[in-house]
Amino acid sequence: MTGAPPPGGAPPRPPDWAALDRRLDAVPGTVSAYVGRLDAPPAWVRHPDATHYAASTMKIAVLAALHRAADPDRAPATAPLDLDAPVPVVNDFASARPGAPRFTCARTFDNDDAVWARLGDRAPLRWLAERMIVRSSNLATNIVLAHVGLPAVGRVWASAGARHSVTGRGIEDFAAREAGTTNLVTAADLAALLDALATGATRPGPLATPTACAAMLDVLAAQEHREDLAAGLPDGTRIAHKSGWVRGVRHGAGVVYPTDAPPYLVVVCTTVDPAAGRDVDACALVAEVSAAAWAARHHLP
Repeated sequence: MTGAPPPGGAPPRPPDWAALDRRLDAVPGTVSAYVGRLDAPPAWVRHPDATHYAASTMKIAVLAALHRAADPDRAPATAPLDLDAPVPVVNDFASARPGAPRFTCARTFDNDDAVWARLGDRAPLRWLAERMIVRSSNLATNIVLAHVGLPAVGRVWASAGARHSVTGRGIEDFAAREAGTTNLVTAADLAALLDALATGATRPGPLATPTACAAMLDVLAAQEHREDLAAGLPDGTRIAHKSGWVRGVRHGAGVVYPTDAPPYLVVVCTTVDPAAGRDVDACALVAEVSAAAWAARHHLP
């Protein structure tokens, strides 16, 4: 699983994206993908503007909204947030549906006992944001979202140039879901968001300061769920990424940093019939696309 030329041999062949498309055509559902260099047109896309339920990939936009809220030049008229100031760790949130009762998160749906262990205590927003990404904590996500607000997340998508993605509610806000309010992403929009983060770490950009963008990339690179995109890469390869999954849905979106080629974006969004296969199959599918992008890394325009 390496694109380096074999000793004494020719360099690897350019990728056969058409063959990969044919392989994905057989999947019972919708598989969207985006592969390309930073700040450049994509090398390969597949249904890039098809909308998918966001699952936990929306947490990238929440992370960016938090860092923007801490920036005096981008924060709203109120005082900027102090990311290192402790805030209450609560499990009680306002619904996005007007007039609906407040809602809570279920611990059984979460992936991080560390946040639940601090329920009723206080924790810094920066730590909560890290748990939101590295362990995909739903409780931490809703706490952070309560401090930044849904409109701030919408401004992140707009600043990144996203065209179809929306974060309309918190996680497990079932009243809002029943009213038709949802969270959607596309492969192209996730790529645009990550592109803005990655390029914004090296020069001033639309999302946040270079220091803040670099810090967010470090958090994304520390993600502990590595069974999809990261599984398609050689061990030790740096990837700043976020996965997301619910029944029938498995997404991976990341920036890969090879040591022998420029960084590139790889996003895979899958929505399949839950009866057609287990989630592990979707993980393998995402890893397969990631491996193909890795093999193509020397040929990406």
